[in-house]
Amino acid sequence: MPTRPSTLRFLAGSAVLPLALVTPAWGQPASAPAPAPEDPATVCAVAGTLRGEHGQQALVNLCASSGGPRLALSAPATCQRAGIRIRYTCRTDGTWTARRAGKPLGTGTLPASLAYPGPGTYDITATVHVRSTPAGVDLQGTVRTTLSLTAPKATASHAIAVDHRMLRRNTTTTLTYTIRRDSDEGDGSARFGLIGEEGSGMRISTADARCINPLVGRYPVKSRLPHSLDCTLTELQPGHPEKVTVQITVGAKCSTVVSKLGYWMPKSQDLYTGGMLAGPTLTCR
Repeated sequence: MPTRPSTLRFLAGSAVLPLALVTPAWGQPASAPAPAPEDPATVCAVAGTLRGEHGQQALVNLCASSGGPRLALSAPATCQRAGIRIRYTCRTDGTWTARRAGKPLGTGTLPASLAYPGPGTYDITATVHVRSTPAGVDLQGTVRTTLSLTAPKATASHAIAVDHRMLRRNTTTTLTYTIRRDSDEGDGSARFGLIGEEGSGMRISTADARCINPLVGRYPVKSRLPHSLDCTLTELQPGHPEKVTVQITVGAKCSTVVSKLGYWMPKSQDLYTGGMLAGPTLTCR
C-alpha cells in the first residue's frame, strides 16, 4: 500500500523522511513547553527509521545543542531486532549537511561541533551507519529533519584582526595582528597561534619574545615547525588589546595561513571553561 510523506512534531523540530530509505515516524507534540529563547538547550527530532531485511531496525534522531559559542550535532539511535529480546546499544557515525533558513551552512562528519550561527530553522540531512552492541543491527541510510533553535548567538568575548590578508609568492610580508578581549569575564591569558600549510616551504617568524615556533619530535630532538607560530599572551584586558607583529615568507608555492585564539573564561575550579576563536585567514597569490 503506497505511503505519503508525513510531518512529525517532536520537541522543537519536525522530521521529513525519504520514503526509499526510512519509514515515517509518528508521534504527539511534546507536552513540556519549549525552552525560553535565552536558555541553552539540546533539541532533538526523530529523523527516520532504518530497516533491514531480517527485522533489524534503528530509530535515528538528529540533535543540535545551542546557547553557547558552538553548535553540536549528533545522531543518537535506538536499535532493535524483531523477535529478539536484547537491549542493544547503538553506535552511529556518518556525515551531515545543514542549511539554515534555506542557505547552506556546511557539511562534515558526525558527531560535529561548529560555530553557532544563531537562532533559526535548520534543515539537517545525515547519511548514517548504525551498528549495535552486541552485534545484530548493522544498517545504513539517509535521514532528514528540521530543527528550530531559539537561543541567541553568544556575544563574542574576544576578537582577532590583522592589518592585511594577502600574501605573495617569493615575498616576505610583515603583518600586525591585534588581539582584543571585550568581556569582563575571564582573565588576561590567551594562546594565539598561526599556521600555514605543511610542506609549502613557508616560514613564519617574529622578534616578539612571547612567541615561538612549536617544537616537534621526541626528546632530545630540537626540530621546530617553520610554518607555525605559538604566542602566549598574559595581559589581555578590555580596553587594552595586544599586538603581535610577524614576518611571513612565501616561496614559489603559495600557502594560506589560519589564525586562532584559545582563551580562559574561569568559573571557580571548573575544568572546561575555555574557548577557541577562529581569526582571519590569509590568502596567497
